[in-house]
Amino acid sequence: MIDHSPVSPVNIKNWAGNVAYSASHIVLPRSVDETQELVASTDILRPLGTRHSFNRIADTTGTLVSTEHLDRIVEVDDKTVTVEAGIRYGLLSQALQEHGLALANLASLPHISVGGAIATATHGSGVGNQSLAAAASALDLVCGDGSLRRLRRGDDEFDGAVVGLGALGVVVRVSLDVVPAFELRQYVYDDLPWTSIDDALDEILTGGYSVSLFTSWSERGIDQVWVKTTAELDARLPYFGATPASGPRNPVPGAHRENCTPQLGAPGASGERLPHFRFGFTPSGGDELQSEYIVPRHQAADGLRALRGLASVVSPLLLISEIRTIAADRLWLSPYYEQDSVAFHFTWKPLQDEVLAVLPQIEAALAPFGARPHWGKLFTTPDLEAVYPKLPAFRQLRDSLDSTGKFRNALTDRYLTS
Repeated sequence: MIDHSPVSPVNIKNWAGNVAYSASHIVLPRSVDETQELVASTDILRPLGTRHSFNRIADTTGTLVSTEHLDRIVEVDDKTVTVEAGIRYGLLSQALQEHGLALANLASLPHISVGGAIATATHGSGVGNQSLAAAASALDLVCGDGSLRRLRRGDDEFDGAVVGLGALGVVVRVSLDVVPAFELRQYVYDDLPWTSIDDALDEILTGGYSVSLFTSWSERGIDQVWVKTTAELDARLPYFGATPASGPRNPVPGAHRENCTPQLGAPGASGERLPHFRFGFTPSGGDELQSEYIVPRHQAADGLRALRGLASVVSPLLLISEIRTIAADRLWLSPYYEQDSVAFHFTWKPLQDEVLAVLPQIEAALAPFGARPHWGKLFTTPDLEAVYPKLPAFRQLRDSLDSTGKFRNALTDRYLTS
């Protein structure tokens, strides 16, 4: 039995607490059948994952359909795992490890759900690593009439439906590509000078399976470099001028280092090294906001220089900023659509008005490089059609799969209505 009892909107907030959803109800179906019944009988609704979006992409004036209890592993073979959309990556990685398998890429947080991460094109880092959405080989989508539709890689609609923003229906099951289990080592380096960035940014970003640069945009340079690699490095040697960390680090100034995944070159399963933060720990209380902008990798150095010019307005609001790479894919609304990319990520202090006032300056600085905002984070870009070339095609797909507008909301209307 689905619980249809109303929940006060003030109690339905995202993880960061900066969004109080407008919904009159939240429901938590426990099966695909229940989800189909619910969708068929509800006029206005939106799917909801682990609430790690920082804008109103999951908002609705109707009913929020949480996938929290749709968290089972359905089937595993040597090439694919099929899961319910609400499973969290940390649990999935642990289960795959027991089968001698792994996902090729993970985000910095293992706490997020598969369905939510894919719908918003969430990613990890690595020049050879595509976004989490690119691992999807099939989706089971509950459409507005309650019918269940399976979309597979190679189908005409598939590349449009994967990064679906919750606008096409409720994704209840996902099949993901897997690889044989592998180990990584994580090394952290302090104080990479800007001169190294100017001379060798691409080499720095390609120095491991996954590389992240953390900066507060101060004059001294990059605060920390995190290199995740299959190779054993000499931990005594510098990295492009950055010095090996003397102990474990947390990229967020003042945050507990125990929350982070093992460092200092200790080998471990990829599922325990690719994320920055441990699955068994809460990385923070949500007292932060996030924005992220993606530019073509070949323009990364120019984009970085443009952002350095905004240090005086960005740094006072910032907890930390991360620079990372993502490989190109073919998914229509992916920020990495047909371009190897570099992402400039901002973790802000919980000062929403001040942050929203600064974002237009960041967007203007990155506009010459065709910056694409991350769909699940704060941005103010007024028009995205110039940077998301498949947006008109996605609008047509949305109108085809949701002809009654059951899954629409204010944010998708703003960007998906021509």
